[in-house]
Amino acid sequence: MGSSSVVALLGFVSWTLFLLILMEVMRVWWVVAKKFPANEFKPDNANISPFLQRLTRAHANCLEGFPIFAALLIIALITGQTAVTDPLAYLFLAARIVQSLAHLLSLSVIAVNVRFTFFFVQLVIGVYWLFELISVFIQ
Repeated sequence: MGSSSVVALLGFVSWTLFLLILMEVMRVWWVVAKKFPANEFKPDNANISPFLQRLTRAHANCLEGFPIFAALLIIALITGQTAVTDPLAYLFLAARIVQSLAHLLSLSVIAVNVRFTFFFVQLVIGVYWLFELISVFIQ
């Protein structure tokens, strides 16, 4: 099997794409079932359903973090420094997925706290990766 960093990067891409496909399947269903006109969707889906609005935000959260976290993984991959990212790659991906799932399930205080906790895990991992990669290249 390949590097954990490759798997995490592919997993992040796959998860983000899955959320997008789910959102679009739901929108198509609303239109085909004649429950909502195709030309009246708001970008945040706020005028459809609370779940679809949370799904939109979960997808947007993935897109917001993708350039940073994907760049760190790609830098490690192209420079042969996956020893930096591999040990925490699966934890990073799991934290991303749990954050999204918490977003999809609820906006309760507990869900928001769970979401933040798993986002914080990703931030800590990202900062760690950044400093470790920088330290490799400034030596």
